[in-house]
Amino acid sequence: MADNFKMIAKTLYGMEAILSEELRKLGAGNVEEGVRCAFFEGDQGFMYKANLSLRTALRILKPIQTFQIRRQEELYSRIQEINWNLYLSPSMTFVVDTVLHSDHFSNSLFVSQKAKDAIVDQFRERLGERPTVSVSDPDLRIHLHLQGNTVHVSLDSSGSSLHRRGYRLDTNIAPINEVLAAGSLLLSGWRGQSD
Repeated sequence: MADNFKMIAKTLYGMEAILSEELRKLGAGNVEEGVRCAFFEGDQGFMYKANLSLRTALRILKPIQTFQIRRQEELYSRIQEINWNLYLSPSMTFVVDTVLHSDHFSNSLFVSQKAKDAIVDQFRERLGERPTVSVSDPDLRIHLHLQGNTVHVSLDSSGSSLHRRGYRLDTNIAPINEVLAAGSLLLSGWRGQSD
């Protein structure tokens, strides 16, 4: 159990209890419901299992840093304090996604750009070269969540959203999101025993 670490499974609003129950049945430790998410613990193997098995999760995030800021200027310096060499190399591509609930910032794109600048500048100063940004197909997806004065920095272990699991090649007009469909079935109480 010493190799266990905290993770976050993101979901749609209203699906938190179902996701938490799915995590418990899968064997996650210390499951707690959040808003549009569930917090849990497991090892690296469980992280892979969660990505493959959870029907009501959109992403599995691995938190790497949490800190407090009081002013906008602090975001850049606090992001630069993280040793990004542990996760990135100059030959890799990355993207920063941001979720925002803060009085300090009103634009998530601005926060993503500021974080990207801090990461790129750290590589340029240390190594003289830098990784590039790829919005469509990054090697590493970094997730920032700003809630009030608290900034959570996480690595996205899922890549693209889990509702795009690759099994559906052809779509019709306005298909339902798979996470919403699975969650609706689970909420209905239907267990596949009848039509």
